[in-house]
Amino acid sequence: MAEIIQKDGTWAFDGDALRLTPGRDKNVSLLRKELGELVVPLGALAGVSLEQGKKAGRLRLRLRDGADPLLHATGGRLTEPHDPYQLIVESDRYGVAEYFVDEVRSALLLDQVPAGPVDAYLLPGPSVPLSVSAGDGTAGFDGERIRLEWNWKTEDAKAAAGARTLALADITGVEWHPAAGLENGHLRFTVRHAPTKIPPKYDPNAVELWGFKKDPLMALVAAAVQARLPHPARAAATDPVDARPEVPSAPVAASEDDHDALLRRLRELGDLHRSGVLTEEEFTLAKQAVLKRM
Repeated sequence: MAEIIQKDGTWAFDGDALRLTPGRDKNVSLLRKELGELVVPLGALAGVSLEQGKKAGRLRLRLRDGADPLLHATGGRLTEPHDPYQLIVESDRYGVAEYFVDEVRSALLLDQVPAGPVDAYLLPGPSVPLSVSAGDGTAGFDGERIRLEWNWKTEDAKAAAGARTLALADITGVEWHPAAGLENGHLRFTVRHAPTKIPPKYDPNAVELWGFKKDPLMALVAAAVQARLPHPARAAATDPVDARPEVPSAPVAASEDDHDALLRRLRELGDLHRSGVLTEEEFTLAKQAVLKRM
């Protein structure tokens, strides 16, 4: 098992999944604390990296496209403080971080996990029920219905219609945008047969966000709804516009034979290490040599 413990959080890897636990430090974002521990199956990973700086570095996980409803709902717009797939690492722990990266990469190679997109969510999304108050309203979701309620800051034209209850079956899309510069953000739900392009300030199916502390929490509502909608890849596959003949795959390159041989060598090294033939140091050196050849 590989584990790294920092003020920013704790990451642990048992060979099958990664457990990402946010730290209790005051600098850890409210979104990560509310999201809590994440269990990321190995099959959801596309890669892992360590970026080193003079005083601190950063571990980064890259998930396969379509694996996580939170990443899909936020469209890559989560900034660094709120991104649960980044971990700040102090410079004196770089050795541990490098070992962690090696262990995850080795597991990805041994299990031959592809880096391409998936057609089903591999993470469940935030648990429900949940309710978040930010911007000009409160958004709640119980797994079947979305409830939008307004506050005294809501535009009169939107508040006049009263609170909104939207059935999940009527939702075709959800989008979350953070406030950026002079532009306000929003959480918006697209309702079947009622698309609109009016500003979120006036849209009764949207909450306008102004960049305050609790605004990022609206991403949790977006992700919880997204996790219960049809996966975008499957929805696209059933769209007749996208029904195209399958393109034959390219011939397998001869170099893949070498790649398979290296994978077999990694398995052999693991067996030798477990049986005691190779010491920990000998196993690490031999494994690094094979990985470099890959």
